[in-house]
Amino acid sequence: MKRIFACAASMVTGMAIAGGMALARPAENVSPRRHPNIAAAQRFTDLAFEKMTAAQEANEFDMAGHAAKAKDALRLASEEMKLAAETANR
Repeated sequence: MKRIFACAASMVTGMAIAGGMALARPAENVSPRRHPNIAAAQRFTDLAFEKMTAAQEANEFDMAGHAAKAKDALRLASEEMKLAAETANR
């Protein structure tokens, strides 16, 4: 019984984490017309975020927090790309 409860709790926790992470994807907010290279880089950060999420799910979120840190870095990279585009617009 304890094993079933532990498994169910683990699944609920994993779903909650996945749900929360899905809301915080990197933004794709750079105009591809004005900055095609930066916009492409933002799309790649979004793709990397999706693949990292898939890796977390495949490994039952047991990656010692490294996947979450990588996803945070991808969000930060996307934000910096937006700032770069805004700076170039000036």
